[in-house]
Amino acid sequence: MRLLFPLLLCVAAALSSAVITSPLLEVSVHFSNLWTKLILTQQWPNTFCSMEHCHPNLSYWTVHGLWPNKGNDCNSSWHFNSSEIEDLLPDMKKCWPDLLHPSSSQFWKYEWSKHGTCAAEAASLNSQHKYFSKALELYHKVDLNSMLTKLNIIPSDKYYTFSEIEEGIERFYGAKPKIQCVHPSKNSEPQILGQIEICFDADFTLQDCEKHFSTDSFSRGQWDHPLDVNKPSGLSVCAHDIPVYYPPVIPGYPHV
Repeated sequence: MRLLFPLLLCVAAALSSAVITSPLLEVSVHFSNLWTKLILTQQWPNTFCSMEHCHPNLSYWTVHGLWPNKGNDCNSSWHFNSSEIEDLLPDMKKCWPDLLHPSSSQFWKYEWSKHGTCAAEAASLNSQHKYFSKALELYHKVDLNSMLTKLNIIPSDKYYTFSEIEEGIERFYGAKPKIQCVHPSKNSEPQILGQIEICFDADFTLQDCEKHFSTDSFSRGQWDHPLDVNKPSGLSVCAHDIPVYYPPVIPGYPHV
C-alpha cells in the first residue's frame, strides 16, 4: 500500500496537468491559425454566364464571396440557416444572387459552409448574420460599379489594357486589387474580365491583395473547381500584355 500511494499521486498529478494545459495549447494553436486577410470577391455576371450558360438579368458586379485567407469548411456542424439573415435577404438577392439558380439559397449555404465558418473564428464575424451583413457592408462601401464608371471603364466593345484597370482601381482605393480574366484560346483574342478581388485586413481596412493567392475555388460549375491556369478558358490573374474585354450588358437588362 505504501508503494501504491505515491504512484497514485503521480498519476493524479499527470491527469491534473493534462486537464490544465490542453485548453491552453488548443487556444495557442487556434490563434496561430486565425485568418489575417479577407477577400471580397465580385464577379461580372455576363462573363460568368458565358461560361456557365445561364441567363443573367443583371448589369452590375455582384458578390461572389467574402473569403478569409486561411481555412476551408472549418465547422461542418454549423449549418446555414436562412432565418438568421431574414432581414438581409432583399439585399442578398440583389447584390449576392445565385446566377445559376436565382430562387435558391444553395449558393449562400455553400459560401457559409466553406468560407463563413472560417471567417467566424473572429469575434467580429462569429455569426451568420455578422458574416453576411459584413460582406454586404463592404460591397456597398467599395461600390465597384460606380468606381469603374468614374474611371470611364465601362462594359463596351472597346478593349482596355490591363494596366488601365489595375492602376485605376489601385489609385482609387489606395490598395492593389487582384483581377481575374477568362484567358483566350487563341493568341489573337482578348482576355475577358471576370472577377475582381478587393482585400481587407482583420480590422476591415483596405490592403493590397497578393496576386499569388489563387488556390481557392470559385463558385459553382466551372468556377467551383481549383484554379487551373493551364486551361486556355480558365479564370486566372489577367495577363499584363493581352487586351481586356469587358463584355457589355445585353440591351434591356436593368441597371443599378
